[in-house]
Amino acid sequence: MVEQDPFEIAVKQLERAAQYMDISEEALEFLKRPQRILEVTIPVEMDDGSVKVFTGFRVQYNWARGPTKGGIRWHPDETLSTVKALAAWMTWKTAVVDIPYGGGKGGVICNPKEMSDREKERLARGYIKAIYDIISPYTDVPAPDVYTNPQIMGWMMDEYEMLARRKTPAFGIITGKPPSVGGIVARMDATARGAAFTVREAAKALGMDLKGKTIAIQGYGNAGYYMAKIMTEEYGMKVVAVSDSKGGIYNPDGLNADEVLEWKKKNGTVKDFPGATNITNEELLELEVDVLAPSAIEEVITKKNADNIKAKIVAELANGPTTPEADEILYEKGILVIPDFLCNAGGVTVSYFEWVQNINGFYWTVEETRKRLDDKMTKAFWDVYNTHKEKGINMRDAAYVVAVQRVYQAMLDRGWVKK
Repeated sequence: MVEQDPFEIAVKQLERAAQYMDISEEALEFLKRPQRILEVTIPVEMDDGSVKVFTGFRVQYNWARGPTKGGIRWHPDETLSTVKALAAWMTWKTAVVDIPYGGGKGGVICNPKEMSDREKERLARGYIKAIYDIISPYTDVPAPDVYTNPQIMGWMMDEYEMLARRKTPAFGIITGKPPSVGGIVARMDATARGAAFTVREAAKALGMDLKGKTIAIQGYGNAGYYMAKIMTEEYGMKVVAVSDSKGGIYNPDGLNADEVLEWKKKNGTVKDFPGATNITNEELLELEVDVLAPSAIEEVITKKNADNIKAKIVAELANGPTTPEADEILYEKGILVIPDFLCNAGGVTVSYFEWVQNINGFYWTVEETRKRLDDKMTKAFWDVYNTHKEKGINMRDAAYVVAVQRVYQAMLDRGWVKK
C-alpha cells in the first residue's frame, strides 16, 4: 500500500538536495514542475466488437539536457502523480549517468493481463496516435516499462512510422525494440548489469570482497532474475532469498537463478521452491545479508521497518523503494544505499546506446556495449560517492546534487533561469 503521493516524495527529495547546493529559487521552482503534461483518451475496439475507452499520459519533465527519455507503463492503478514522479526521476537518472537526455514517462490505465495480443496492439497504436505530435527521435524517445515489452515497442514504432510517412532515423523513435528492428541485444539484462557494477564499486568503497557474500532480492521479474544470475555467476555471491508478489523463499546455502525462474514459470510464483523455506516479502527485507536488492515496487522500506534492515549495502533496482524517513534511518545505521536513479540507470544507459546506434546506423557488439555501460556506471557511482563523502550527506542526496547540478547548469547555459 503506497503511503505517500509519489510526486510529493520526488519534490521532497529535490528540496532536500537543494539545501546542499547553490541553486536559485526560480530554478528550484522550475525543477519542481514538469515542462509538459499530456493526458489523452484512447478508444480501442475490443475482440468482442465493443469499444473500450482508455486514459493515457505522457509527461516530459525537463528537456534542458536533451530529448526527454522514459518508459511507458501499462497498469490498472496507473496515476498521473506516479507518471510525474517517474518522469522527474528519469530527469535525474539521465543526468547522474551523464547522458544527453532529459526525463519523461508515459502510462496507460489498463490491465494488460486481461487483454489479448490483438487488443494490446490496438491500444499500443492508439496511444502513439494520441501522443504523436510531441514525440520524435529528437524530442521525446519512449521505451518499455511495467507490463510493456519489445513487441509492444515494435508496434508503437511501426505506427509512428506509418503516421510520419517515413522511416525514423534507423528506427530511433523508440528504444527497447526487438533486435530485428534496431533493438540492442544487451538491453535484456542492462538494468541488472548496471546495478551489479554499482554494487561492485560500493563493495570496493567499503573494502568488501563480494565473493561468498550473501544477497537477498525482492522481486523476481526481469531485473531480479538477472541480478541473481549475474551476482552468482560473475561475482561469486550467494543468493539466499528471492521473492515475488505472492511471497518469497529462503535458502542459506544459496539458490540457483535459472532453476528458480523455471519453477516460477511453471507455478506462477517462486513460493514452495524445493529445498527452500517460504518467507514473506517483509521477512526478506530484514534478513541478515550483505546486500539487499529491492527490485519490485515502491515504498517497501519505510520508517516502520528501516531500523530492522541488516544489509551493509541496499541496491535499489526498483523505483522509489525507500521513503525519505527510512533514508535517514539507514544513513544513521551506516548502511550504504545505492539510490534507485543511480542503481537502476543501466537500462536507460543502454537505451541511449541503442538510440545512438540507430541514428548512426552502426551497431556495436554485446561486449562493446557492456564495456561502455561499465565505464558509465562506474564513473557515475564514484561521482555520487565522492559527493556523499565531501558533503557528509547520504547517497540519495549526493546523487540528487550531482544530477540537479547538471540540469541546472544546462538551464543556466540556455538562459532559462538566472543564478
